[in-house]
Amino acid sequence: MSADRCALCGAQHTLTFHHLIPRSQHKNKWFRKNFDLTDMRERGIILCRSCHSFIHKQFSEKQLGREFNSLADLLANEAVQRHIIWAKKQAARSSIR
Repeated sequence: MSADRCALCGAQHTLTFHHLIPRSQHKNKWFRKNFDLTDMRERGIILCRSCHSFIHKQFSEKQLGREFNSLADLLANEAVQRHIIWAKKQAARSSIR
């Protein structure tokens, strides 16, 4: 997926950088033991505002860092898959108008 599209739904508007290991967890001992600081800072994906907000509402910061620290992990989650389907429908509706 290119940096000019959301890694989840493919939208091209209001793109943001999502840290796969949330910055709030970078000082946590478990994360420091399992990831180096550069990896924690740079590991991320481009998401549209809608998908980014959904991810942070759906999962805690600790869950995101431990269980969903890759795009593949996020895409494998059923709730994320449902959100992607919904987001793509919204994009299709807005392009019709």
